[in-house]
Amino acid sequence: MAKLKLGPITNDKPVKVALSLPGALHRDLVAYAEVLARETGQPVDDPVKLVVPMLERFIATDREFAKARREAGGAASISALQPTPGSSSV
Repeated sequence: MAKLKLGPITNDKPVKVALSLPGALHRDLVAYAEVLARETGQPVDDPVKLVVPMLERFIATDREFAKARREAGGAASISALQPTPGSSSV
């Protein structure tokens, strides 16, 4: 049995997001949804619904992001750490 990073997808209030995915990424999402359905016994009716939990998991496990967030003052936005347009980080 595979040890996937995602578990069952919770039924949460939907939020509409518009984005374009490369075909290869969409095919990977479809394949991931199929494996996840086999592992959890819960079908994924729309593979795009995997995007949010994948992003949440990615952010939750990104150590550099967590470090930058802590340095910026806890749960505060890290936008202050981003260079402003036209500025140089060198």
